[in-house]
Amino acid sequence: MKKTAIMLYPQFSEYELSVVLSILMQGNKSIITVGLNNQPIRGESGLTCVADTTISEINIEEIDSIVLPGCLDIEPLLDEEGLDKFLKQVVSSETIVASISSSPYFLAKAGLLTGKKYTVGLPMEAIEKLGVFEKENYCPDLVVQDGNMITARGSGFIKFGVCLGKALNLDFDESWYQET
Repeated sequence: MKKTAIMLYPQFSEYELSVVLSILMQGNKSIITVGLNNQPIRGESGLTCVADTTISEINIEEIDSIVLPGCLDIEPLLDEEGLDKFLKQVVSSETIVASISSSPYFLAKAGLLTGKKYTVGLPMEAIEKLGVFEKENYCPDLVVQDGNMITARGSGFIKFGVCLGKALNLDFDESWYQET
């Protein structure tokens, strides 16, 4: 079975990955964490992680899906050409892509959201200023799925994880993630 790549970059949002990781575990879906380089990566709440591999070393043939968390400050990553190149290589029409909060920026910059409905956790002023988003395809919904692309605003992290689990046809208990 192919794996889900979990992207890690400086100031990644740990909580946005919590439900995704739980659902992947329940569904027996293997993951591989991927960093921009081989240095330890500190998340926005201070959790330090060491990725399993890097964007230049990963075997793209072993993944069928990718998760991009948002990050506290996207500005240092705006011109990260390695990530742009990696996403263009790994994302195909068969790849399930799940991107939350600020990370749809990376997909839009790489041209991977062209013609797709999406949402993003950035203010409209930033969307306009960044100049990579198709404003006519923006949806204000918490989570938007258009084909193989799942995008979400950060506060939709539970629905985001459930949507990914369903897109991957995983067997998981959705009731674990509902408030009662």
